[in-house]
Amino acid sequence: MEAKFQIFLILLAVLAGVALAARRFNVAPAILLMLAGVGLAFVPGMPPVELPPELVLLMVLPPLIYSASVAMSWREFRKNLRPIVLLAVGAVVFTAAMVAAATHYLIGLPWTIGFLLGAIVAPPDVVAPLAIARRLHMPRRILVVLEGEGLANDATALTLYRFALAAIMVGHFSLPLAAGEFALIVASEIAFGIGVGWLSLRFRKWSRDPQVELTLSLITPYVSYWVPEHVGGSGVIATVACGLYVSWNGPLLISASTRLQGIFFWDLVIYLIEGLLFLLTGFQMRALYEKSKAFPLDDIMIATAVVVAIVVIARFAWLFPATYLPRVLSRSLRERDPSPPWQWAFTLAFTGVRGAVSLAAALALPFTLPNGEAFPFRDLILFVAFGVIFITLIGVGLALPAVVRWLGIAEAGRHEYVSEHEAEITARRQALEAALKWLDALTEENEVSDEVMRLLRARHDIRVNQLPDSLDPTHHDVSAAGTALTRDLIAAERKFIHNLLREGQITDETRRRIERDLDLEEASLANREYRGAPL
Repeated sequence: MEAKFQIFLILLAVLAGVALAARRFNVAPAILLMLAGVGLAFVPGMPPVELPPELVLLMVLPPLIYSASVAMSWREFRKNLRPIVLLAVGAVVFTAAMVAAATHYLIGLPWTIGFLLGAIVAPPDVVAPLAIARRLHMPRRILVVLEGEGLANDATALTLYRFALAAIMVGHFSLPLAAGEFALIVASEIAFGIGVGWLSLRFRKWSRDPQVELTLSLITPYVSYWVPEHVGGSGVIATVACGLYVSWNGPLLISASTRLQGIFFWDLVIYLIEGLLFLLTGFQMRALYEKSKAFPLDDIMIATAVVVAIVVIARFAWLFPATYLPRVLSRSLRERDPSPPWQWAFTLAFTGVRGAVSLAAALALPFTLPNGEAFPFRDLILFVAFGVIFITLIGVGLALPAVVRWLGIAEAGRHEYVSEHEAEITARRQALEAALKWLDALTEENEVSDEVMRLLRARHDIRVNQLPDSLDPTHHDVSAAGTALTRDLIAAERKFIHNLLREGQITDETRRRIERDLDLEEASLANREYRGAPL
């Protein structure tokens, strides 16, 4: 137990160090984390670290999916539902079928094993490419489609995975029956996820305690995932539905204190989960290397190269027709949603990175069949899955910035950013005007002292004056200088309060209350600075 705890501390230290290095070299942390995991796995004296499949599928996956769903805009998800479904369902099924055909005819794997391998490597992981895409200021719709695909494609892949695994275990497969079960799973999990989200918000509103609410928010994804998974579903669709429901209905039901604490709480949870997941994924290289000795190296390399080529080609082969063919066939769709530039489709096709879900699905394969025989090709599937993850993550992750610059799509994203920021300024100003009208009406209906009115109007004027009038570079320079000076003033106040505490003029409780106000003001500055960052 002590050795495991020491390894855990080492992983946390590596996670922090790699995060700093990734920021320093402007590289996606997932890439460096996986490379660091591979390097640590072969350090002399380092004990092997096995990644239990149930840890990912039952413990790690629910909060990741739920957090991404809550962060997702339901309005944008619904608006882009057609391309999201085409990728999350159509591309996954198409890729799985292509992998099955290629491995059957080129390598000689049975059809059932090929479909199983295809289901494992079909769903792209969204963490690394989405982080890179946001840094590159790519167009908003590309980000929404990538995020929406990442939410839903795991459900499709895990459902295919269960069907293929059942076919291998029992020896037969019925496509009409599988299609009917899939439709039933989707409908029932959506209803269940919405129900869990509704109950969670009501319990949180009733509790009115930030600690209790955060505890309930942590329980929510596991309830929405575990119950459907236990009865034979995937759990992913229910968790996505739950997160989207909370995202759309939560703002008016969740208290401000809970929301502020929840942002930092969930940011830390997701940071640790994702970081440790990629580290542990790299750690699996040592165990896979030992197992690969049972196979000829040529067979392993050929199988990995074939599957990598197929998953890359299949995504391009699916995405371009799925993007442009419906618009050719439908005039109404063409008028309602004109065809995007080919560079957008190319970028979406290029971001086919595989992640830890694929590895977890491969690790979750049983060791034996019901008749006691060894599960066929299990170690080969494991090695190929890891190879696809490693090659796509490193290759695509490092090449994506250059591809985006080559395609020139970042400029469109910059224009969108300016428009979005202008709309934000307008919305803030209109909200302040609405608040002022409410204050005037309150003054007419109730007797409010002049002193109270002066304080309220002074607060209102301060917030109005904080809004920028334009987005030109000159104004941004002035705003940045003002932000830096304000941060220095806050630091001076904090130092003075600390001196008062050391001199015994105030208590620790007083110091904490003052520091909380200063921390909130500094966090507000950071938020405005992030939103107004130069492009």
